[in-house]
Amino acid sequence: MKWINGLITLSFLIFVSSGMAGDIKGKVKVRAARNSGNVVIYIDKVEGKVFEPAKGHSVMDQKNLEFVPHVFPVVVGTTVDFLNSDEVLHNVFSPDCPDGKFNLGTWAKGIMKSFTFNKPGISTILCNVHPEMEAYIVAVKTPYFAVSDKAGNYIIKNVPAGNYTLKVWHEKRKAKPREVAVAATGETAVDFELKR
Repeated sequence: MKWINGLITLSFLIFVSSGMAGDIKGKVKVRAARNSGNVVIYIDKVEGKVFEPAKGHSVMDQKNLEFVPHVFPVVVGTTVDFLNSDEVLHNVFSPDCPDGKFNLGTWAKGIMKSFTFNKPGISTILCNVHPEMEAYIVAVKTPYFAVSDKAGNYIIKNVPAGNYTLKVWHEKRKAKPREVAVAATGETAVDFELKR
């Protein structure tokens, strides 16, 4: 009987420890901007862990002469498919990708071309057919990230309990990283104010 009780206790501990994760929730305020959206909030790294990208490809669309989404965080190693959903020709290139600048060429509606982001960092995504089009792919080392809405709200769900460095990225404003201690359950509040 003792070994059964021990097995039950061990199973319970494994169950509890596997569910020890909380959420990071907060608000960002972007000074002198139209709104507080499109800020990427992310955990820079988790000691001793390397994360694989999600299976399958992610998609950035070109629709109504815009890249959708405008800001796109992905885990390092993610392949992004660039789709043209417009009736006009579009191009995709990046002059500053950490993997090396690239130009995928120009293509018509319904066609996709792909690129894999193997290094962490920011890639500006442009279209040489329509110079007003611009977007950003933010390749990060962990899957613990979020993008703020226009009101500045964000939430990063299911973060394992522990201490982390929380960083933010915005195309025009900056804020210092914050140290955060995530509890095993519930929410940890972290707010940011971004300035020039």
